Amino acid sequence: MNIEFDIEDAAQDASETVRQSFAEVDTNVLERLVAHAFAHLNVSAETELSISVVGESEMERIHLEWMDLPGPTDVMSFPMDELTPGTPDQLATGVLGDIVLCPPVASAQGKEAGHSTLDELCLLTTHGILHCLGYDHATKEEEAEMFGIQRTILEDFLGRPAPVETRH
Repeated sequence: MNIEFDIEDAAQDASETVRQSFAEVDTNVLERLVAHAFAHLNVSAETELSISVVGESEMERIHLEWMDLPGPTDVMSFPMDELTPGTPDQLATGVLGDIVLCPPVASAQGKEAGHSTLDELCLLTTHGILHCLGYDHATKEEEAEMFGIQRTILEDFLGRPAPVETRH
């Protein structure tokens, strides 16, 4: 599988909470999750995906630049080859795109929802993959479809109920 992680260094002067949120980023778990999601969505293991892990100030900069919205957010997705899920006979392949995760925001959201930072990062990674494959949640129907697929992938991967979606 072609997955590249770029993890921003949690600054020495960052708060303990921020450092702990970055410590919760388990690239082995996230890599296995991506492989699982790709298999579920009929995406070739040869498909390229980049995951960046950034702090709140960088996420706020990206959020403002690309969405014209102030403040940091939890995840942003940047599709590249406009892939859609494949079929068992015709796997989707190419450059899926970039996902940007913000552990401090994920940590706060996970705490609020009653699950771990890693569970929230798994949820956000799956969410980002689905956005890169063209799914959206702008309407109730789209949300039901996207969140249903997201839940199925996470429950199958985790072997337990999926973490509760955060709706920010």
